[in-house]
Amino acid sequence: MKFEETYLNDNILDALYDMRFDEMTPIQERCIPEILDGYDVLGVAQTGTGKTAAYLLPILSMLDDGDYPRDAINCIVMSPTRELAQQIDQAMQGFGYYLDDVSSVAVYGGNDGNRYDQELRGMRLGADVLIATPGRLLSHLKVGNLDLSRCSFFVLDEADRMLDMGFIDDIMKIVQQLPKSCQRVMFSATMPPKIRELAVTLLHDPVEIKIAVSRPAEKIRQSAYVCYEPQKLKIIKHLFKAGDLQRVIIFSGKKEKVKEVTRQLKQMHINCDQMHSDLSQQERDEVMYRFKASMTDVLVATDIVARGIDIDDIRIVINYDVPHDAEDYVHRIGRTARADRDGQAITFISDTDIYRFQQIEHFLGKEVEKTPLPDGMGEAPVYVKREKKRNDTRRHGRWHSKGNGSKNNQKRKNTHKKHSSDQSGK
Repeated sequence: MKFEETYLNDNILDALYDMRFDEMTPIQERCIPEILDGYDVLGVAQTGTGKTAAYLLPILSMLDDGDYPRDAINCIVMSPTRELAQQIDQAMQGFGYYLDDVSSVAVYGGNDGNRYDQELRGMRLGADVLIATPGRLLSHLKVGNLDLSRCSFFVLDEADRMLDMGFIDDIMKIVQQLPKSCQRVMFSATMPPKIRELAVTLLHDPVEIKIAVSRPAEKIRQSAYVCYEPQKLKIIKHLFKAGDLQRVIIFSGKKEKVKEVTRQLKQMHINCDQMHSDLSQQERDEVMYRFKASMTDVLVATDIVARGIDIDDIRIVINYDVPHDAEDYVHRIGRTARADRDGQAITFISDTDIYRFQQIEHFLGKEVEKTPLPDGMGEAPVYVKREKKRNDTRRHGRWHSKGNGSKNNQKRKNTHKKHSSDQSGK
């Protein structure tokens, strides 16, 4: 489906034409009409499916068309990390190129006083769209720097990452400041029980749209080593001795392991850096700058880099440990083989992670090639196949889901008329 087949306004369509965006992705095709029609939306889609445009385009179109207060924050977009907030802000600039009357400001921590003053000035002038990380936005709320009582749109992006990073309590404090009439959109790559509980609390009779997690690109050469924990660093040393070190990410689910691996690699005189939540925002910015500029060859990172960070030329991704589920595996190895490039993904499977990796292989629909350990490293664990336990206790939500073909019979709201009426006296 083409963007011009929707009722996005002409200014948005002109910007998309300039950006050479023509065909919508599946998540955009299913979310944009629902948001334009005024529904709360719960979107389940992985990174890279175009979900930023799926919520920004309809909201910007309505802000440009509607009669919204010029002195109020009209839309809040919540991001779990500063890096993702910056990318959303960049997308906002592109999509809103022809929207002369729609303004935005990005609000996130780790800045100097000048940046804070810019944020404050933008909020007081009534920026239409505020893109923010939870901690920074909550700080502004606590000191009375902004008023959300007239906010018309609220977007929670990467909700599962918010949960992982401990931001849910902050999110709920922010949501309490929103008016009941505020239209709400929530996106998550996965849907664990706690995220569904959050959706029940946050959203009002939402349309649930789920885009199945796609399998990794065929261009990614996937392989794995079955090994014991002490053998992992030896394998890395062997790999780096044999090949080109440039543009490598090593993922681990634990920041303590990231620190340990980084320390060991530096002892091997490998040009590496680390990325995890213990770093200050300024330190994280510097790490990402050095890596993107090819000043660092190897980045050792937690899953903070697995989603929403746009780096196109990664050659090798190494999973130092097996991710918790197939979605995390897809996100991690999806950092490579981007922009028509080839890439390689290598996973270390310890004896305690064998069953978990078999579940990932079940999702992939194939067995990942197992590479024998290099000579002199001793015996490897036996890769014993286990039967997956059957689970028939999955609960089905009460919501109408666009993924299963069910139809909501509630009369669609006319958002443009609704907001023109609501705001006419303001």
